[in-house]
Amino acid sequence: MLDFRVATFLCVCQTMNFTQAAKNLNITQPAVSQHIRFLEEAYQVRLFHYENKRLSLTAAGCILYKRLTALKNDEQALLAELRSRVTEIEEISLGVTMTVGEYAIIEPLSVMLRRHPERNVKLRFGNTTQLLQMLAEGTIQMALVEGYYPKEQYGHRHYSTEDFIGVCAASHTFAHGEPRTFSDLLGERLLVREEGSGTRNILERNLSLRGMKIEHFIHFTEVGNMHTIIGLLCRDCGISFLYKTAVEQELARHVLREIPLRDFSMQHDFDFIWEKGSIYTEQYQAFSEELAACACAASCGSAGNGGESSLL
Repeated sequence: MLDFRVATFLCVCQTMNFTQAAKNLNITQPAVSQHIRFLEEAYQVRLFHYENKRLSLTAAGCILYKRLTALKNDEQALLAELRSRVTEIEEISLGVTMTVGEYAIIEPLSVMLRRHPERNVKLRFGNTTQLLQMLAEGTIQMALVEGYYPKEQYGHRHYSTEDFIGVCAASHTFAHGEPRTFSDLLGERLLVREEGSGTRNILERNLSLRGMKIEHFIHFTEVGNMHTIIGLLCRDCGISFLYKTAVEQELARHVLREIPLRDFSMQHDFDFIWEKGSIYTEQYQAFSEELAACACAASCGSAGNGGESSLL
C-alpha cells in the first residue's frame, strides 16, 4: 500500500493548490505542507516551485509524479489481480472515447467476452482529455483513444487505422455548388463535437494547417454525442467531419454521402494506451493484441477459437 504522503503529493499535483488539496483530502493545509516536506527530505530534491502566486512542479517533481502515478495505478491492478486469485475472475477497467465505444469496439468486445466468460470488463466512456485524466487518477487501467496524446508519456499499441471524412445528407444542396476545398464549406453549418473530443481535436488540427478555425464557419453547432450529430446529418441540418466507421450504415443506405475535397484526405489511428513503466505492461499488451485480433475475427464474420491470454 502506498504511503499516505504519496496520496497528498499526487493530489497537490492534480490541483496545483495546497489549500484545495487539503480540502479534497479532508486534512489541514499545514499537514499537506508537512507531507510534501517529508518527501522532499526523503528524496533530497525540491518538488515544487512557487512563484508569482503560482505553484508548479520542478523537473524532479515531474519525474516523481509520473513514477508515482504509475505505481498508484499498478496498485489498483494489483488489488484486482489478488481478487482474481480468490474469485477466479479476471478484471480490467478500460476507457474508450464515444466514437470508439459506439462504433469500433462492440463486435470485437463481444468476441472477447464469448472467449473469456471468466473476464469482467469495466467500460468507461469519456473524451480523450477525460480518459487521460482517468488514467492519471487510476480510475481506469487502459484507454482506447482516437485523439492526439503525448506518446512519449504512455505505453501504447496500435488498434486500427480509420478514414476521417467529410459527410452531409445525401440530398444536401450546397449554397455555392459542390465544394472542392475546405474554404468552400465555410458558408455551411458545421456540426462539431465538444472541446476535448478526439474527433474535434483532429478537425481543429486540420483546419489550423490551412490557417482556419471552427469559428470561421458562419454557423456551427456543438454536440456532445455522436448519435445526435449523425441524426442531425440525416435530417440535413449541416455537415460534419468524423470517422467513416461511425456512418458506414448511413453511407451504404445512401442516407448520407461523403464530401470529396481536393485538399483533404486523412486517416487516423486508434491506440490503446496505459501508464508508461507499469509493471503490468506485458498484460496490457496481451489484452490489446487479443482485442485487435478479435476485431479482425469480427470483421471476417467469425469469432474462431484464437489464442488465449491471461490478463492479470
